[in-house]
Amino acid sequence: MLTISVADCRKRLFELIKSQAFFRGNFTLSSGKKSNYYLDARLVTLSAEGAFLCGKLMRAMVQDKAPTAIGGPTLGADPMVGAIGAVSFLEGAPVKTFIIRKESKSHGKGRMVEGPELTAADRIVVIDDVATTGKAFIHSIDALAQDGLKPVVCVCIIDRQDGAREAVAAQGVEMISLFTASEFLKD
Repeated sequence: MLTISVADCRKRLFELIKSQAFFRGNFTLSSGKKSNYYLDARLVTLSAEGAFLCGKLMRAMVQDKAPTAIGGPTLGADPMVGAIGAVSFLEGAPVKTFIIRKESKSHGKGRMVEGPELTAADRIVVIDDVATTGKAFIHSIDALAQDGLKPVVCVCIIDRQDGAREAVAAQGVEMISLFTASEFLKD
């Protein structure tokens, strides 16, 4: 496996996001808010290098939480969930991975949380690519609560600093991020 320091991974991921996924202009965000910049993290998380870097960094960020399960809302978390699963296996400490649907399936088991069975004994981490208002994290927290579960932390690549951290905290869960939007806005 590639041996690269966490500091070097963070620096490289920042460079990739800044050069490939950061745009200036007039944008409407999924929250409906208007913004003069846009961070499309999927342009990086769906690349081989970006997926690896996210998997490595997110694992390192939550190591002190001793997670046994890591997942998050579709579509933002999807590429990172696979990467984290692969990295955890290569590091000799595999974690369960899961995806949270936007709504329950209308067939089969009607599940909202897809993947291996999660239990109250699991130390669950919820991940996402970009957090603005925290809506996707709150949806994930609510979906897990339907199964009697609660995450130990929520983690995103980029916190846009538009209230997500506070909204998630109001649910009794801490939110941390690899980067903040202000880091990309410096120039």
